[in-house]
Amino acid sequence: MMEEEELEFAEDLEAILHLTPEVQLAIEQVFPSQDPLDRADFNAVEYINTLFPTEQSLANIDDVVNKIRLKIRRLDDNIRTVVRGQTNVGQDGRQALEEAQIAIQQLFGKIKDIKDKAEKSEQMVKEITRDIKQLDHAKRHLTTSITTLNHLHMLAGGVDSLEAMTRKRQYGEVANLLQGVVNVLEHFHKYMGIPQIRQLSERVKAAQSELGTQILADFEESFPSQGSKRPGGPSNVLRDACLVANVLDPRIKQEIIKKFIRQHLSEYLVLFQENQDVAWLDKIDRRYAWIKRQLVDYEEKYGRMFPEEWCMTERIAVEFCHITRVELAKVMRTRAKEIEVKLLLFAIQRTTNFEGLLAKRFTGCTLTDKKPESTLDSTNPFLDDEGGEDVGADKDDDLSKPRKPKAPDNPFHGIVSKCFEPHLYVYIESQDKNLGELIDRFVADFRAQGPPKAGTEEGGAVLPSCADLFVYYKKCMVQCSQLSTGEPMIALTTIFQKFLREYAWKILSGNLPKSNSNSGGLTISSLLKEKEGSEAAKFTADELCLICSILSTAEYCLATTQQLEEKLKEKVDKLLVERINLTGEMDTFSTVISNSIQLLVQDLDAACDPALSAMSKMPWQSVEHVGDQSPYVTSIIMHIKQNVPNIRDNLASTRKYFTQFCIKFTNSFIPKFINHLFRCKPVSMVGAEQWFNLNTSSGPLGLHGTL
Repeated sequence: MMEEEELEFAEDLEAILHLTPEVQLAIEQVFPSQDPLDRADFNAVEYINTLFPTEQSLANIDDVVNKIRLKIRRLDDNIRTVVRGQTNVGQDGRQALEEAQIAIQQLFGKIKDIKDKAEKSEQMVKEITRDIKQLDHAKRHLTTSITTLNHLHMLAGGVDSLEAMTRKRQYGEVANLLQGVVNVLEHFHKYMGIPQIRQLSERVKAAQSELGTQILADFEESFPSQGSKRPGGPSNVLRDACLVANVLDPRIKQEIIKKFIRQHLSEYLVLFQENQDVAWLDKIDRRYAWIKRQLVDYEEKYGRMFPEEWCMTERIAVEFCHITRVELAKVMRTRAKEIEVKLLLFAIQRTTNFEGLLAKRFTGCTLTDKKPESTLDSTNPFLDDEGGEDVGADKDDDLSKPRKPKAPDNPFHGIVSKCFEPHLYVYIESQDKNLGELIDRFVADFRAQGPPKAGTEEGGAVLPSCADLFVYYKKCMVQCSQLSTGEPMIALTTIFQKFLREYAWKILSGNLPKSNSNSGGLTISSLLKEKEGSEAAKFTADELCLICSILSTAEYCLATTQQLEEKLKEKVDKLLVERINLTGEMDTFSTVISNSIQLLVQDLDAACDPALSAMSKMPWQSVEHVGDQSPYVTSIIMHIKQNVPNIRDNLASTRKYFTQFCIKFTNSFIPKFINHLFRCKPVSMVGAEQWFNLNTSSGPLGLHGTL
């Protein structure tokens, strides 16, 4: 029974002392030890075997037992000390807790005292600041009241003074006083409900109205609508009156300006009436000379009377331009049949020169529309006193060169010259006539000089008339763009299109050699006999040279027409750009190019027809021996070697079209050659060998290297 009880006690003890791996790991980290007794997997049997490995070691068993008992005794002492110490710790903890509670109560009491004192301080500050705020509000109201009273005093005194000065026409003092009164009155807008303030406001308005009426009357008296200007010149009263008008309603200022300018230009309307001789275009210089004198006279006499910001000199010039545009339009409408091209161009040039002078002298700040009826950037040709470009000495390929930087925009461009636009049809008709004569001259010169000759520098080159045509086009385009960028440019473009087509028809297509389908000059017998000179091409060398020249010219016209279209779109009004389209004319030149290439192909192709016919009629079934190259093959090669190098040399400047010629000839000849081969039935073995020998020994018909 004792042994069973001890066994159960040991099992219970082992269960109690069994610790989790985490707890065991924590103990090892806190109390590291190398003693086997401290290990979690301690095994008593292994430990005893370690102490007594052999039977002889059992002689020391008493010593070992004593050591273990001593160790047990020490462990008991340590455990006893720890247990006793823990009993004292609980009592000390309770005492420390009581002391902490007492300290917290004391701290809470101090915090409450501080909070009470803070509330008392806040209440005291509120009472102090309330008094200060009351003082601030009182000060602000007092300041506002004093300021308002001062303004009211100033307003009342100012209105009285204003009325008195108005009656005495003391405009110099009124100008300064009125602005001050108006500024002060703005402070009383929120007090208009007060009858006295509303009454003062009405008195100010009445004074302003009276001043406006009085100033207009003074100007009317000094510068009456009927009669001449007062010889004594401007007075200081009127100068001060202008300063007052700056403060009054803007309509007063506009009325003064309108009446003065109308009176100042009244003489102009009389001198240049529609029925006067000087009103016509040939004396248009006199109009501009007159206004120049008037502006100088104005600067001397009245320059200081009007404020500088009124820009009276510019306003006079602008009004003169408007009147001149209307008057010129009436005169030209009445005498439209008398307008000639030279006269029209003379008037436009003088007018645009004058507009350029205005742009140099004035800023255009008085214009409500700086570019009347036009959105295109100004290209005034007279700003640099060039009078136009010298296009006569340039080649038309200058169209592709970078343009000179444009002069600064002219705000006065078209302010007078716009009146000439309805009559620019005279210029357009003149250019139509000139271009027609130019085309006729080109045709006559071509017939007189004859086509370019083969073997010369002109052979295959671009016809000179083409360059002359585009030089004239450029001159017309630049000149017309200086006159107008609107509908006249569209009309001129239509003229360009017309004569581009005429040039393509009369000069290019009209001079292409005619193709003759009759190839009877060459017979099969002559081909088989290989007589020299009997295989001559249908077109002569000069005719081939002419075709190449026309092709090169058409290519040049095609490229230059595209550039011309781009330049026209740059010159014309942006709203009209979509109406510029030279695609049809470019297609016409493309057609000329295609026809020229087709003529060259047909000529060479037709020259080979007799030889191919001879080949198809040869009795290939009776051929008994494989010989050298056949006579008809020699004839075909001879034709190609005679014509192709000449065409290549004549098209040296347009290699891509020579390539097209070669491709088209190949695409035409090879199917025809194959077709004639099928006509050669029946064919013997020897005949087939002759074919094979023909195609392998000499290349395709011996043409390798020729094309």
